Amino acid sequence: MKIKWGIISTAKIGRTRVIPAMQQGDYCEITAIASRNLAQAEEAAKELGIPKAYGSYDELLADPEIDAIYNPLPNHLHLEWTTKAMEAGKHVLCEKPLALTIAEVEKMIEVRDKCGVKAGEAFMVKSHPQWKKAREMAQSGELGDLRFIHAVFSYYNDDPQNIRNIKEYGGGGVWDIGCYPVTTTRYVFGEEPIRLVATLDNDPKMGTDRLASVIMEFSGGKQAIFTVSTQASGHQFFSVSGTKARLEFQTSFTPDKRLIKLFLDKGDIFRETWETIAFDAGDQYKLQGDAFSKAILDDTEVPVTFEDALKNTKVLLAIFKSAETGGWVEV
Repeated sequence: MKIKWGIISTAKIGRTRVIPAMQQGDYCEITAIASRNLAQAEEAAKELGIPKAYGSYDELLADPEIDAIYNPLPNHLHLEWTTKAMEAGKHVLCEKPLALTIAEVEKMIEVRDKCGVKAGEAFMVKSHPQWKKAREMAQSGELGDLRFIHAVFSYYNDDPQNIRNIKEYGGGGVWDIGCYPVTTTRYVFGEEPIRLVATLDNDPKMGTDRLASVIMEFSGGKQAIFTVSTQASGHQFFSVSGTKARLEFQTSFTPDKRLIKLFLDKGDIFRETWETIAFDAGDQYKLQGDAFSKAILDDTEVPVTFEDALKNTKVLLAIFKSAETGGWVEV
């Protein structure tokens, strides 16, 4: 049995990455796509082989054949259309970041509970086996007592018309990619940060943060240090260190369509005794879609809950507060 999915928006991430991957899933069937422009919806439907196209999101939500909605709309529209989808009785997978304020996330939790649907945040990394393995190794003591995490995520995009660079729409590096090292650090450490300190550099014309560096402090003195940038050469890195060993990712946040490896370093700074843990290449968007669909079919918990999204949002907002005040902020 497959869950029938409807897509609200013809956003690039959906057309080029998420939808084609979900169409390969064991439990996903992409049934319809909607745009505020019918011609765009029909073009996307033809391109992707989707049976139905709608000229409004409301029309799609009214389709009784649709079980679940994937929402890749811009950040500032997540609350409105995720709420409307749940109120229409649809399960919802909403792109990250789920919302831009704590109140928005709390509202979505309230509506989800009232409507009795499954709903989650689309952090595809948590459906990939390399992250599950990293968490397992960290939590089992294989790395020793955990000490620190280092992470980097960057790309170059200075187009003022790009949605990621429009401040009022939730643009900027922290919302777009800073959320990844935050959620994965919380996932690997298995706990929430106590406090953090951050510095931001904002684009002088667009006003969005183009460079952010953050130190997060966890229990027992553990730390996570990360940098993200929307105006630097493309790069991603994630490493977790303990008293016995260090684990480094070959490709941390966007590993689909290539062979994935974790490198286990047991203390040899010359890297002569590193161990390699390899995974078969797998598309994390396919894995995410199947995991969410399976949660609906089996009536189990979704991969990334709204409660987890709330915790991540609190950290992201603390980053902005720290940069504004110039000091440590409790999360």
